[in-house]
Amino acid sequence: MKTLIIGATGQIGKMTTQKMLQAGHQVVALVRNKDKLADIHNPHLSVIEQDLENDFSHAFKDCDQVIFTAGSGGGTGAEKTILIDLWAAVKAINYAKQHNIQHFIMVSSIGADTPDSIESSIKPYLVAKHMADQYLLSSGLKYTILRPGTLLDEPASKGFSFKRPNSRADAMISRENVAEALNFVATKSPNDSVIVELFDGDNKLESFFH
Repeated sequence: MKTLIIGATGQIGKMTTQKMLQAGHQVVALVRNKDKLADIHNPHLSVIEQDLENDFSHAFKDCDQVIFTAGSGGGTGAEKTILIDLWAAVKAINYAKQHNIQHFIMVSSIGADTPDSIESSIKPYLVAKHMADQYLLSSGLKYTILRPGTLLDEPASKGFSFKRPNSRADAMISRENVAEALNFVATKSPNDSVIVELFDGDNKLESFFH
């Protein structure tokens, strides 16, 4: 399997790239600045430098599956959120269909199911994620949509919960745990399409993705 990782220089994207290479995957990393991957030397890694606001369809050639973990970042404003988190995701889904991609893995967010239910300054981001998720759901592609809770910079515990905690303060997950989940899903490539919320917890990934 050859996997295209879109957003491979983001915090989650880079950790996912490293974990997948360590597991022996063929990885194509689509990035805006390839210098940010200069510290990774692996014969199974190909790097394509391209701005997601332009045509990036060529990156999908000969790939079997896609991980979309690109994001505009917290400080860019609603305009970039629409262009990257929504429109680039829509383009990626269209390119995936054109190239007969077998599995599309989307990094979404808790709250993307019902953006109106959460009063938050990141509502434009949640709306963008909601619309991108909906587009994927109607695309006909096999998909896995991961909706992690609030992201933490902690080492991976490799323990997960798939049920939203009652307390918002407990609805958290380390970025490295998200990368662990992405590597697992990309490796196992579940037969069925699924949407799953992810939090730190006590369960193994095998208990959900089997």
